Amino acid sequence: MKILMVLTSHDQLGDTGKKTGFWLEEFAAPYYVFKGAGADITVASPLGGQPPLDPKSDEPDAQTEATRRFAKDAQAQEALAHTVRLETLKALDFDALFYPGGHGPLWDLTENQQSIALIEAMLLDGKPVAAVCHAPGVLRDAKAKDGKPLVEGRRVTGFTNSEEAAVGLSEVVPFLVQDMLEQQGGRYSKAGDWEPYVLTDGLLVTGQNPASSEPAAKALLALLSARKAPPA
Repeated sequence: MKILMVLTSHDQLGDTGKKTGFWLEEFAAPYYVFKGAGADITVASPLGGQPPLDPKSDEPDAQTEATRRFAKDAQAQEALAHTVRLETLKALDFDALFYPGGHGPLWDLTENQQSIALIEAMLLDGKPVAAVCHAPGVLRDAKAKDGKPLVEGRRVTGFTNSEEAAVGLSEVVPFLVQDMLEQQGGRYSKAGDWEPYVLTDGLLVTGQNPASSEPAAKALLALLSARKAPPA
């Protein structure tokens, strides 16, 4: 079971002068879900090497069991420090694709052609794709086989407009994830702010926020298990 996790390489929060990147919990929690299932994990990013960590996700109030485990895990830190360049990878080498969020993906992965091609190829190959929090933004320019927006008609979720307003970045981000998914024809729904909420539609898994990262990873594993199960 080979799972590819794709992280952002973008570290600038618009023109605020502040840093962004990926959200630690959204990487760490799925990483350990996949490790616990015996998966072979590859971590990639557009530029390769150490991806930028959103500093807010490393603050004391953002810590979880998974992030504390990561802080003591030299092997996991080594994997994160040496991400593979995204352009060197092919969909045929993996069984599933997972995108952690953080604000960074809204700037680089959304329009990254390798990422878009990877998403489209994985789904065409019958392989599951998952994205959590801001990472559903990477689906914006991806197309279905018929050329329509990938999310059109699909049940999807992602970081809500009200959650973006709560962190004070509605006017900073290049687009609002909820608005984009709705504009692309997605059947968007959500739970209460900061509550875990995950939707699976066919081979596509989306999660609303950081609290949704672990259940989204488990939903991806469920799709993999169903795919590998022998016919009844």
